[in-house]
Amino acid sequence: MALTDSIPRTKNGLVYSAVVTLGMAATVGSALAFEYLGGYMPCHLCLIERDPYYYGVPIGILGIGAAVMSLPPWVTRMILVILGIMMLIGAGIGIYHSGVEWGFWAGPSSCTSAGGSGATNAGDLLSSLNAVHGPQCDQAALRILGLSLAGWNVVASVVLAAIAFVGAKKAA
Repeated sequence: MALTDSIPRTKNGLVYSAVVTLGMAATVGSALAFEYLGGYMPCHLCLIERDPYYYGVPIGILGIGAAVMSLPPWVTRMILVILGIMMLIGAGIGIYHSGVEWGFWAGPSSCTSAGGSGATNAGDLLSSLNAVHGPQCDQAALRILGLSLAGWNVVASVVLAAIAFVGAKKAA
């Protein structure tokens, strides 16, 4: 009887780990597609927003592996909790970035540029290359249904965190 009770838990852990991992990969993959296919250059905060996904996908793969190898359910649960926390951190970064875009608070100095001082002669060209910065963090390059990509990151992060936490509870 105990063996049959643990099978659904393992399956739940596998399903939730896979859904969260695939969701993280799809979200960061979409950001990369906007960058490389759509031509939307990310600002400094956009790049920071991707970190929880970059770190989370390999951890999610570990969660899938733990469930497939039938490790104790607490291992998969712990991994799902870690993924949920990572996605909440990602949501927090996205909220901060969205607030910068809406002008609720100032962004970091690395996201602001002094504006249009280009090279005036060939000797200044190399030094001006070091002064070139990405887009400003306080200007959304694109809004979809009223939300910037930072805002959509908040939505995705919260949904993925909820899935991870529900999965951790159901794998218990």
